[in-house]
Amino acid sequence: MSVPQIKATQLSNAGPDAPVLIAGPSLGTSGTALWSSTAAQLDGYTVIAWDLPGHGNSPEAAEGFSLAELAAAVHGLVDGVVSAGDISASQDLYYAGVSLGGAVGLQLGLDFPQAFRKLAILCSGAKIGDAEGWEARAETVRGQGTPAVLIGSAQRWFAEGFIERDKETSAALLHSLQDADRFSYAYCCQALAEFDVRERLGGISAPVLAVAGAEDAVTPASFAELIAAGVPDGRSAVVPDAAHLVPAEQPAVTAKLLSSFFGPAN
Repeated sequence: MSVPQIKATQLSNAGPDAPVLIAGPSLGTSGTALWSSTAAQLDGYTVIAWDLPGHGNSPEAAEGFSLAELAAAVHGLVDGVVSAGDISASQDLYYAGVSLGGAVGLQLGLDFPQAFRKLAILCSGAKIGDAEGWEARAETVRGQGTPAVLIGSAQRWFAEGFIERDKETSAALLHSLQDADRFSYAYCCQALAEFDVRERLGGISAPVLAVAGAEDAVTPASFAELIAAGVPDGRSAVVPDAAHLVPAEQPAVTAKLLSSFFGPAN
């Protein structure tokens, strides 16, 4: 096990003094496909979306990794962006992540408490699913590739009618799943199988917004409420007409929730 290599894409640029949002992906998605619509409506924020190993622009993982190691990779990525001069150390940093990316956000709050001013945890949980289910999915994808979970993912990801309503966004997300490296996807499953910070939420000092999609069967509203109740400074919200990928399904609502929670950009 080791810290994986990941890459990021800048989705918007609000200038050298603007606050910066680091946006995290859900398993099987690219950051660009998941976050572009919300980034376009998040006025005043520079948005940088990172990709999971073997997803989007990130290289394939050579070995397994834990959620803590994935969080360390995100922290290292941010340090690298600052060192390269793409953003300055004086710009306020915020984090928002979906599902696996949200779990990474909780881990960042525990392991790097000074890295981000506030954390938004979307369609996620302090524990997601069970170890047996994740191990079984890892085995399936290792053997058959990500197309084997395409139909099930589409059913979990989107609220009823979304695919018909926004064919372009749903197609981009499903293509990002189909293109993901099967071994890296399996490593992500194994990391989720071991993830459980329910008893550690009290150690997250940054303010937390936990968001659920009203139609999300994977991480329902009770998951967001548990996070909000468990951290010292937490609140929760539910987004109507959305399931597991809120930033893609309801970008205007997501942008409003985030900007309201993070505060005015200027």
